[in-house]
Amino acid sequence: MRDHATVAGQSSPPPVASPIADCCERTMSDSDTPLPQPLLDDEGLDLLDDFLHERAGPDALDLIGAHGFLVALAVAPRELPAANWIAELFHGTPEFDNEQERETILGLLEQLRRNAIDVLETGGLPELPFELTLDGVPPEETPIGDWCAGFMEGVFLDEPAWFEGDEETTATLLLPFMLLSGLFNEEPDMAELSRDTQRLESLVGQLPELVLDLYLHFRVPPDTAKPKPRPKRPAGKAGKGKGRGGKR
Repeated sequence: MRDHATVAGQSSPPPVASPIADCCERTMSDSDTPLPQPLLDDEGLDLLDDFLHERAGPDALDLIGAHGFLVALAVAPRELPAANWIAELFHGTPEFDNEQERETILGLLEQLRRNAIDVLETGGLPELPFELTLDGVPPEETPIGDWCAGFMEGVFLDEPAWFEGDEETTATLLLPFMLLSGLFNEEPDMAELSRDTQRLESLVGQLPELVLDLYLHFRVPPDTAKPKPRPKRPAGKAGKGKGRGGKR
């Protein structure tokens, strides 16, 4: 795995206190909060979970990490050839029993990525495959940390594209994912923030909205009013597919 202490060519993450605090202060009324939408049904998630855990090899991302990775690819400012991100997700070439299995597994991965794009494009929120709470457990010891680490792997795959143009804003928007991933805990500022359990819990609850913020950052010009998510009933915790373990 690459050295995660550098982002956008910096020797350490940018100052984090104010941007993270700003994220925690953001609020959205119940009437404005859309219900998160699943990116795959339970059957598709189960098929991917089984293959990634049992057959994909020890270096492949697990289901939770792959989910975060593919959502990052949906957010990314430019699209990469499938061969590039498939090789990174599996950290090698996956072995399939036959062509049908190959088409099924790769098709599900692409479907998850494409569904994430479709949800975000309409101002919706992606449903994440875990409960949006830490319950006092450090993020890196939970599926939340695995998901955010997978998301950051998606960023690292094409890092220059993410930071072209408004590098400072992108870095600020990525800070919650960096903090929750646990990949930057050795950085002094991050280590200090990681001890603020109330702040971490607030960020976890906002993860779907933070994903949408990043997507809109790359799609909506600065002088254009960003569309609000379509009003729906208040969002609860992630629905089907919760609690899938962060197997590594």
